[in-house]
Amino acid sequence: MAAKLVKNALGRLVPTEVNGKPQIPYQGVGKYKPDYRKYAPPVASCADFPTGNKLVKDLKEALLKAGLRDGMTISTHHHFRNGDLVAIQIFRIASELGIKNLVWFPSASFPCHAEMIDYMEDGTIHHIEGSLNGPLGRYCSEGKMKGIGILCSHGGRYQTVQDGEVVIDIAVIAAPTADYFGNANGVTGPSACGLLGFALADSQYAHKVIVVTDNLVDFPCIPWQIQGNYVDYVVNMDKIGEPEKIVSGTTKITKSPDRLLIAELTAQLCWEAGLIKNGFSFQAGAGGTSLAIANYFEQIMRKENIKARFARGGSNQYLVKMLEGGLVDYILDGQTFDLEGVRSMRENPRHVDTSPFTSYNYHGKGNFASLVDIAILGATEVDVNFNANVNTHSDGYLLHGIGGWQNCLFSKTVILPIPLFRDRIPVIRDEVTTITGPGELIDVIVTERGIAINPRRKDLLDALKNTRLPLKSIQELKDEAENICGVPEKPNLGEEIVAIIKWVDGTVIDAVRRVITG
Repeated sequence: MAAKLVKNALGRLVPTEVNGKPQIPYQGVGKYKPDYRKYAPPVASCADFPTGNKLVKDLKEALLKAGLRDGMTISTHHHFRNGDLVAIQIFRIASELGIKNLVWFPSASFPCHAEMIDYMEDGTIHHIEGSLNGPLGRYCSEGKMKGIGILCSHGGRYQTVQDGEVVIDIAVIAAPTADYFGNANGVTGPSACGLLGFALADSQYAHKVIVVTDNLVDFPCIPWQIQGNYVDYVVNMDKIGEPEKIVSGTTKITKSPDRLLIAELTAQLCWEAGLIKNGFSFQAGAGGTSLAIANYFEQIMRKENIKARFARGGSNQYLVKMLEGGLVDYILDGQTFDLEGVRSMRENPRHVDTSPFTSYNYHGKGNFASLVDIAILGATEVDVNFNANVNTHSDGYLLHGIGGWQNCLFSKTVILPIPLFRDRIPVIRDEVTTITGPGELIDVIVTERGIAINPRRKDLLDALKNTRLPLKSIQELKDEAENICGVPEKPNLGEEIVAIIKWVDGTVIDAVRRVITG
């Protein structure tokens, strides 16, 4: 029987039950507050670890010792991004053992995980929760996955584990360096990838924890980012990942004239609005436009002798250059986007590894996101109410996870530098295909043909009342895009829900419908 659908606070029809579990519809920003206690995993005993040596022969033995069986939830993390070599091996082993209906709970998925489709086809994997990207998202969008996908942000993933909405039976943590006790880090060893923060919740709350490494060292593994006291088994294998494939975005500043213009307008707006000043903080991504914005920030900061207190990462070579050049006091890094970031984290005590708990978890006593002055984010679509979509494209296909995007919306000023249209399809719509984040938290849209400031931000409008920047209303930008490209067609979607989008507090902000093909 189909789950009951109700309208949430944004008017979106969302299910009250998914994969047999009750769901709470989105109630508005800050409206839903938990009234329960954190989830607690089973109590362990040192009697089961008398020598502290947790080495086992291989991953198969570790999974069997951990009690792998039908219907379990298996978690992995994505610090190797498109270079991960461990997650696939888990489900190959499960398939060979005839295990069925597993739930895969990754912190993110990538094209390197396309083989998971084979294990959904043969029944090894029932459905995926946490993140769906690329080929896996396309598979889900076409209604081929047995269960309903559940997408959450990086902070939302920590929240959902902490709150017991997802109970991890077995967590498998790929660690570039570890000792036989299970202490582990990501900054040393031939496969060094940076930090291991996305595996923190898994280590703390999973019933069984397996650390897999290709650089086993004598106790103690220093530094340790994962504490061995949480770990049940350690596996030493030949290679756990390809660190050169952690690269995110282009890792190079865009050469597109339109994108460079967007970047320049963004930086100029931040300067004229008084956002770039001594002691400010910022977060930007690793795409070509974001890197160009950081480069323009650097130029302004050098010219005006301004130093930032901290930058939030995803770190990359450009952010590292600012740190080492004295323009930034600290990098608070949640994810390493290139090997220069890995080097910096290993060598520089002011390049600090963080986790989704400290940075993004909404069910805590505050998080770092709200302390950031400027957050530069992207979007696939924005609508006239400033609601934004980062999950689906305008054709309805679910091709992107959420990452830390939702969590960053709580920064003091949120700016989306986006083109007015992509492939002659307008980006600004009457209504986005999928709402990932509510418009009340999005402050500025910067395009190559004009800038729209959310009317809620009267302070920004006042600060820029004498500017020469091309300020326009969001409706004017939408009309201009449609005058050039025409009114876009709506996607061909069915009624069947194939995935839901969680908000940072665990409520359901939107649902993704099946794409009708053929």
